[in-house]
Amino acid sequence: MRLEYIALALVLLGLVFFANGVRHVRRRRVIRGCTHCAGSLVPLSLAVALGLVASNLYTYARLTYEQPVASLEFRQLEPQRFAVNVDTAGGRHAVFELAGDEWQLDARVLKWRGWATLMGVDARYRLERLSGRYRSVQQELDGRRTVISLGRERGLDIWSLAYSHPGWLPLLDAKYGSATYMPMADGARYQVSMTRTGLIARPEGAMTESLVRHW
Repeated sequence: MRLEYIALALVLLGLVFFANGVRHVRRRRVIRGCTHCAGSLVPLSLAVALGLVASNLYTYARLTYEQPVASLEFRQLEPQRFAVNVDTAGGRHAVFELAGDEWQLDARVLKWRGWATLMGVDARYRLERLSGRYRSVQQELDGRRTVISLGRERGLDIWSLAYSHPGWLPLLDAKYGSATYMPMADGARYQVSMTRTGLIARPEGAMTESLVRHW
């Protein structure tokens, strides 16, 4: 059962309590009516909370098996500066500029257990950011940094809630970050997949495979 269905059922239950409360008030059973109206706040509050959780989970994609999450293609603009075409599994296409010798893609992963999995809450991931890296540590410290945000936040931020109050989400089995990085070059192409253990990048085409072999 999906979380939004549970939230809808709670809303209906809350409305039934509220309607009964109004009916009792009209029949001059004020105390009983107020009790029912107050009781309606419990399922309605739970419905709001579940709705916020479901809204945030929709910013993550379901992870049930290894699946492609993004493809990247690079075009060199000048030394240590590249344009990258990014196509995500969600249908988003964008072009960014990265500085450095390598690219890095970061993601968040949420894993659930127990009743959460029975309710259809599979492991989920969300791409967070794309950044450029330098091979030289000194350049990494002093050089131009390029970081592009890929994530978006809405609803109740489950990640931050789990970090601040780990006891509030007992059904959350694990939350962790995952990253993969590879060299940039003119014409290089990569396919990035999410596995149950994290992100993995694979070169596409003979030129990119050769680049990675000599990396």
